[in-house]
Amino acid sequence: MASVSISSHLNKAVRQDYMSLPQGGKCQVTYIWIDGTGEGLRNKTRTLDNEPSSIDDIPEWNFDGSSTYQAEGSNSDMYLIPVRMFRDPFSLDPNKLVLCEVLKYNRLPAETNHRASCREVMEVVKEHCIWFGMEQEFTLFGIDGHPYSWPPNGFPKAQGPFYCGVGADCAYGRDIVECHYKACLYAGVNICGTNAEVMPSQWEFQVGPCEGIEMGDHLWVSRFLLHRVCEDFGVVASLDPKPMKGNWNGAGCHTNVSTKQMREAGGLQYIEQAIEKLSKKHSEHIRVYDPRGGEDNKRRLTGLHETSSIEDFSAGVANRGASIRIPRQVGQERKGYFEDRRPAANCDPYAVTRAITATCLLDSEGAEESK
Repeated sequence: MASVSISSHLNKAVRQDYMSLPQGGKCQVTYIWIDGTGEGLRNKTRTLDNEPSSIDDIPEWNFDGSSTYQAEGSNSDMYLIPVRMFRDPFSLDPNKLVLCEVLKYNRLPAETNHRASCREVMEVVKEHCIWFGMEQEFTLFGIDGHPYSWPPNGFPKAQGPFYCGVGADCAYGRDIVECHYKACLYAGVNICGTNAEVMPSQWEFQVGPCEGIEMGDHLWVSRFLLHRVCEDFGVVASLDPKPMKGNWNGAGCHTNVSTKQMREAGGLQYIEQAIEKLSKKHSEHIRVYDPRGGEDNKRRLTGLHETSSIEDFSAGVANRGASIRIPRQVGQERKGYFEDRRPAANCDPYAVTRAITATCLLDSEGAEESK
């Protein structure tokens, strides 16, 4: 059994005594932002005199960027710009979670603020009503770095019974997954499903459909909620694209894409046109589909374990070994959506959705500008 954190053993009943105290009409607002790694999330909380009714009621704030890999100590103040508000499932109503963009001292976007450029592209193509749905895979670990519920000195049984499995010998950590699901629903995150994955202790949840910039906003907040729920249970959620070496599945963030034209009768032709454009930008997309320019995905996209090769572009109907999958129902109905299976679990959804949108809908721009 993997080890859990000491904090998770604190007396939660005592905590609840305090959490149920009245707030005197005040509101706690937790600001959330992406740090300088492009993967990590940070947060801090302040008090507002009244419950905000919209994002416009939440003031800008700042933080020490030298402690988040985002600035030098001699010029470390960074701006937090509120962009989307959610209900807080941990301290409950009227308290809020607020996703923020990060600006540097000169009010230009921070290096890992890919939302700014994504927002610009989504505004240009808004008449296309582009929808996304992202399938976030993750793996549960103990704080000792060992997969949760794996034998301490060996491996579980081979992959096979775990995908969508049920039973104590097949589903590891379901309590965490179900709590995260409810937390997302309470918060207002557009989560649409969850399931156990192929590798034991690996799970997936799906967010969407979301239009344009909303996809990145909702996925990042769902990730924050996942890490926060795991903190309560004393375990760690890893988004590493290949958390375990050997004959074990990796973790991706398959991205489903659909424009208004694709969803209408005869939309398959527009899906095929988009795939053709994507085929010509394969290497550029690989570079923005994980935070390390494709290096993380090299460990995952091997052509094995339901992946395509990172070196080659491919597409096919119902083919989970292809770069792009057209679902069988879409092929039959000749309209709908396509699935890009290349993004890694630790991708930045703003970079991914911007790259796909630019390649498929903008003639003069490509995925490389999403970096």
